[in-house]
Amino acid sequence: MKINLKELIPEFSNNLKLDYDLKKKNWFNIGGKAKAFYKANDLRELIKFLKKIQDKEKIFILGAGSNTLITDSKFDGVVIKLTQNFNNISLHSEEIIVAGSAVTDKSLSEFAMENSLGGFEFLSCIPGTIGGGIKMNAGCFQREFKDILVSIQAVNKSGQVITIPAKDINFKYRDSGLSEDLIFLSASFKGFKKDKNIIKNEIRLLKEKKEQAQPTKIKTSGSTFKNPVDQSDKKVWQLIKESVPLEKSFGDASISEKHCNFFVNKGNAKFEDMKKLINFVSASVFKKTGIKLETEIKILE
Repeated sequence: MKINLKELIPEFSNNLKLDYDLKKKNWFNIGGKAKAFYKANDLRELIKFLKKIQDKEKIFILGAGSNTLITDSKFDGVVIKLTQNFNNISLHSEEIIVAGSAVTDKSLSEFAMENSLGGFEFLSCIPGTIGGGIKMNAGCFQREFKDILVSIQAVNKSGQVITIPAKDINFKYRDSGLSEDLIFLSASFKGFKKDKNIIKNEIRLLKEKKEQAQPTKIKTSGSTFKNPVDQSDKKVWQLIKESVPLEKSFGDASISEKHCNFFVNKGNAKFEDMKKLINFVSASVFKKTGIKLETEIKILE
């Protein structure tokens, strides 16, 4: 039996909204409403909320919305956004940084640079948050979250807080294999001492490389598909280029001219437009190569 979320509004005041519009909460600028949207300011409030809904509602944790495609239909569940106290970042010891899951990857990279810690440079080019980065083992330029992670702190849907050492996580390419039941709270990362100016220069070079290769300042959502590492030596963009007419579009959903694994909303693309484009590209690649692509972006429907 579902919870009457309306009854929870007095207890969670301004932080719980019903029939909440999600369109502006993601980089694609696509999406309808969620049955409820809950902004968790701290762990105590989050646990209280989770215990109230008793795992009787579907839950989706929304980070920066940088790799999320959201349905135009109403999402029949609760979207949770971690704010305030999940946005802290600090130096735990000389080489260990602790960051809340709402901290952006870019902020963690900059904090490491300011503290002369190397190993975090690649994060400057990933547009998400720490929570999302852990979940999908995000990476670029031959580095991934698993390379710097020490441990994570998480809460399950019953409100129980647990710590998981990185060595116990079965990381794969763009996947942590961690339970969908977990909400990530914070993580510890290990770097190594490095000259601040060298770090600064490396970040500048990585950003230049990224800007040359990928679309920026446009309604997009990062890499659409994962590279099929077990099925082909080719990158996914090469497979798309060889299999798909790149000018193909559905409504305002089209393939980026700069990087064909990036799909863009050229104006007012609908969820179904983008979904059709994803399915069309996937089917075309399969027909030409026999390779079944897997989406990297998260689809909320």
